[in-house]
Amino acid sequence: MRRLAVFLASSDGHDPAHAHLAAGVGTELARRGIGLVYGGGRRGLMGVLADSALKAGGEVIGVMPRDMVEREWAHERVTELLMCDSMHERKALMAEHADAFIALPGGLGTLEEFFEVWSWRQLGFHTKPVGFLDAGSFWTPLLGALRGIADSGFLPVSTLDDLAVAPDLPSLLDALEHRLRGASRPAHGEDFR
Repeated sequence: MRRLAVFLASSDGHDPAHAHLAAGVGTELARRGIGLVYGGGRRGLMGVLADSALKAGGEVIGVMPRDMVEREWAHERVTELLMCDSMHERKALMAEHADAFIALPGGLGTLEEFFEVWSWRQLGFHTKPVGFLDAGSFWTPLLGALRGIADSGFLPVSTLDDLAVAPDLPSLLDALEHRLRGASRPAHGEDFR
């Protein structure tokens, strides 16, 4: 894996553990030589993630619509800032530059970005793996809801099982690498309940 796209909050949230997690992810990606692709922000968890990766000598590619850059939301010290015209283009550029995708704590924007690339994988538009870093069980309630959706027949169980989920970054990276090697790929139309 050369580069990992990380979706996460542009705010800090209430729990300082989330910022600690973001900092650890940035540092570890740089240590492993894995480039970071993210939304390009300088505030919140986004800023913490980018700052820690840069401090550790990592490659950091930010992707942000021009109007957000003009509002001075962009991180000025990233390795490369890719500008685009829309949020849709932002996601497409992030997907183009990354080999896999993960979600750290975040809100609607994080979920929207993550679910789109996961849907693209399910539909066969790409084969890049996706996963949740479920540190502190942050995503556990959502994962329970997704299991309920699968149990109701609206999500293939194979798609849910294809999702990489781990409580720590090393385990999640191992799961993503396993999927990159082709051990687990989406199966269209199978396992519907």
